[in-house]
Amino acid sequence: MSHDPPRIRTYTPDDAAALAAVFFDSVRQAGLRDYSPAQVAAWAPAPPDPARYGTCLTLVAVAENDTPLAYTELEADGHIDHLYCRPEAIGTGLGNALYDALEQQARAHKMPKLFVEASEAARRLFHRKDFTELSRRDFALRGVPIHHYLMEKQL
Repeated sequence: MSHDPPRIRTYTPDDAAALAAVFFDSVRQAGLRDYSPAQVAAWAPAPPDPARYGTCLTLVAVAENDTPLAYTELEADGHIDHLYCRPEAIGTGLGNALYDALEQQARAHKMPKLFVEASEAARRLFHRKDFTELSRRDFALRGVPIHHYLMEKQL
């Protein structure tokens, strides 16, 4: 396995369907590490519409053949909307590298802070990146109880 840093680039419209698949596979497979089958089914009942992508700054980590392996979305107010990796890429450092690229972009845009509603798995990553956990939010999604964590980091 290569020890080269992952290639991270900005989103192109050709990425949309692949990012929808990354999201769906990540939630449906890796989500089971921290959530019940009913919770992951409520979270991702189907792959999202690819048209939802590309509405904010989106960074994509890609394999050597330019296939998306992970992505993150950063809104203009500092909200990290998504950070998802293909299940087989979790634990390889890809999420760390992708987050670091996102933070670099946020700093370049002079954002004062970043904030996120983090899943259990994302919560672990954001703690390692010096985010402060503000609260746990329990709610129902499609009638199923689930939770996430509101976290932020001052830049």
